[in-house]
Amino acid sequence: MLMDWVFGSIFLIVKLSIVLILLLMCAAYLVWVERKLLGRMQARYGPNRAGHYGLLQPMVDVIKLITKEDTVPKGASKVIFFLAPGVVGFVTLLIFSVVPFGRNVTLWGRPIPLVISDLNIGLLFILALSSISVYGIALGGWASNSKYSLLGGIRGAAQMISYEVPLGLSLVPVVMLARSFSLVDITDAQSGYPFVLRLPISFIIFLIAAVAEIKRIPFDLPEAENELGAGYHTEYSGMRFGLFFLGEYITMIILGSLVAIFFLGGWHGPLLPPIFWFLLKVGIIVFALIWFRATFPRIRYDQLMNTGWKVLIPVALLNIIATGAFILAKS
Repeated sequence: MLMDWVFGSIFLIVKLSIVLILLLMCAAYLVWVERKLLGRMQARYGPNRAGHYGLLQPMVDVIKLITKEDTVPKGASKVIFFLAPGVVGFVTLLIFSVVPFGRNVTLWGRPIPLVISDLNIGLLFILALSSISVYGIALGGWASNSKYSLLGGIRGAAQMISYEVPLGLSLVPVVMLARSFSLVDITDAQSGYPFVLRLPISFIIFLIAAVAEIKRIPFDLPEAENELGAGYHTEYSGMRFGLFFLGEYITMIILGSLVAIFFLGGWHGPLLPPIFWFLLKVGIIVFALIWFRATFPRIRYDQLMNTGWKVLIPVALLNIIATGAFILAKS
């Protein structure tokens, strides 16, 4: 019993370290990938000075953020101002602790699950953490003692709270079909075919609401440069700004992972290794988010709120009723 506990603790620490390092590296180089893809889509080069094809650009950006002066506005609430970026960065990293990225592997005769923690309420855990991230944005905007940051924080809080409702409702049919809140069970329920074929409306609602939740174009109103400068993080500099920036790109990876798990079958796929299928599906969703940024214009704030409350929520409720009727008819 003691050896099992020691063995499990060691592998938990190893998995935590590997996932954290890979996630931070992927987020750093996702910035390079996005800038390169946007450059090609907009007939320009993108970063190409630091290293071959600009591959050293993420390292240069990190050095710049570390060495940049960390300023605090006069009149700012210093404690909250310092803590707000950490809340955003910590919550985004914590969400990935329940994301499974492959089947169990056997090492030294012991099964090793390719997930840090397989919670039986993993989906609820993710929704709870996404709600906590609202505080980091709202408090960061309020603590800056700037009217533009405050407006960006209020916009961000209203947007995220509004789109959490259709986001959660879109996942109710997924739970109804999988009969579990565990992300591993939801993935295993798609071993035959993915839920996107059975729940296309849920997939569309989830994708739209999730893009609004992570504040990407066309829903980047909390960071509207034209009217707010940079929104809730206008007054931040150095690594505190870097935490906000890092959180955005980690959430892109997390969104791709969640879409792959909830609707695309996770690691399930023919012939090739399971981890390949998982990474491929995540990469497709991340590429789609970058494509959205290069394609769509920013919508107005009234259009944003009307879409969430008057379109997505009613459609999500009707979708739940239709899914329940289908399950009853089939049973």
